[in-house]
Amino acid sequence: MKVNVTVNGVAYEREVEARTLLAYFLREECGLTGTHVGCDTSSCGCCVVVLDSDKAVKSCSMFAAQADGHQVLTVEGLANGGTLHPLQQAFWDQHGLQCGYCTPGMLLTSIILLKHNPNPSESDIREGLAGNLCRCTGYQNIVKAVQQAAGTLGVQV
Repeated sequence: MKVNVTVNGVAYEREVEARTLLAYFLREECGLTGTHVGCDTSSCGCCVVVLDSDKAVKSCSMFAAQADGHQVLTVEGLANGGTLHPLQQAFWDQHGLQCGYCTPGMLLTSIILLKHNPNPSESDIREGLAGNLCRCTGYQNIVKAVQQAAGTLGVQV
């Protein structure tokens, strides 16, 4: 089946099998390997992307065909050239990344968290990131990073 998806502002039209998951479409058809697949069961959150600028979705549990006609934001779409997105900078500043495997999903989940709640409490952040697992136990620094970004982002998300 033919799928038309705009990813990070670039239109992609591809023929895919109906069973192709969005995560694999992004990785294999678009060459965007920042979307990680950690579990294939939607348990870990490594594969989170933003759909239509207002929903965090686990791309390992969504078919590429379901994204047909939609806009997708991946971690590759956050930075502006050589300038990190304020959330990426906050993860760097607060040491919110260790091995980095969960980082793309954490970043994109945080984008939507901050879009819907620009001034979250620590509890709000922890609840908002509950669907994302960090195997390196970097949660405290991830929370600090989201707090830093909340202070600098405002309505920029």
